[in-house]
Amino acid sequence: MINKTTISEIIRLIESIAPLSLQESYDNAGLQTGQASATVDSVLITLDVTEAVIDEAITKGASLIIAHHPVIFGGLRKLTGQNPVERIIIKAIQNNLAIYAAHTNIDSITGGVNTKIANLLGLENQRILQPSKNKLKKLVTFIPASHFESVRQAIFDAGAGTIGNYDQCSFNAEGYGTFRGNDTAQPYVGTKGKLHTEPEIRFETIFPEWQQKAVVKALTAAHPYEEVAYDIYPLDNLNPLVGAGVYGTLPEAMEATDFLGKIQSVFKTPLIRHSPLTGKPVKTVAVCGGSGSFLLREAINAGADFFITGDVKYHQYFDADNQIVLADIGHYESEQFTKELFYELLTKNFSTFAVHLSEVQTNPVNYYFRNS
Repeated sequence: MINKTTISEIIRLIESIAPLSLQESYDNAGLQTGQASATVDSVLITLDVTEAVIDEAITKGASLIIAHHPVIFGGLRKLTGQNPVERIIIKAIQNNLAIYAAHTNIDSITGGVNTKIANLLGLENQRILQPSKNKLKKLVTFIPASHFESVRQAIFDAGAGTIGNYDQCSFNAEGYGTFRGNDTAQPYVGTKGKLHTEPEIRFETIFPEWQQKAVVKALTAAHPYEEVAYDIYPLDNLNPLVGAGVYGTLPEAMEATDFLGKIQSVFKTPLIRHSPLTGKPVKTVAVCGGSGSFLLREAINAGADFFITGDVKYHQYFDADNQIVLADIGHYESEQFTKELFYELLTKNFSTFAVHLSEVQTNPVNYYFRNS
């Protein structure tokens, strides 16, 4: 008999790569309806949760909807069915349907929404456009020389020690630790009541703040001492693996009009609103799914020739100032491939339930063209 997967197991997987601590303050990612302990027979993946998506999930026998955009952004004061959000929540609860959203947390990671966009455009040498601050911590601990390699490896295996394209990064210095156990101590080395000196190695490494629990657990489990001495320091460093937007380079420079055609083809958008073309070929491109115009200055500073995003306001086109082409392809169009991220993640790691991509068109923006 195959053991069924629980919603909590799926959440644990998603949040292991896109922890909720990365979401913006206005966001509401996480489990919106349902119980984490419930088992899953089928999952429906969507960009937005609409009433039509709820009906689709019921028809397909899904017990969990995974969405990019949360259906609940603010507090709900009542559930009377007077607006779409209330009706969605009521119907989901009535049909025992769980809803989970991963939004700005999965926007912010390397390998997330913006990486997907950059990959579709064929961008190389990708970097985070606006790296996050205050998301890193430093661990300092003292390991007896006899156990140094095993303890250090356990800490690395828990997620510490990655800086950009390098992993297992650390600083190590030899020295001597001293300690004296009391009458109730059970020292690994030394004798109760007597001062002991032990050759130790000072070990320093960094880790993302959301991995602190796992890193400390790995340290204390692998370390031989009864009482493990360690310090954790918050860092002001930028985390090059986490943040807003992505930029990279095309394999070969393109003419601006040809690149606009490529954008239109990749994202299947009926139109692209953009600032005036600069007359320069396109080589470096910045992207941000959703509403990313706040990153325009960062895109210019990165030397980008094009910045692709959605929801650009009228006056922001002036800010491009002939230094860059600001291209608005639409909010939905820029994030539509987020569904594939979830699909790839689930099908790669689970085989106990069916995974469906929603067939409902949830883009609320429509386009009208009149032939002259």
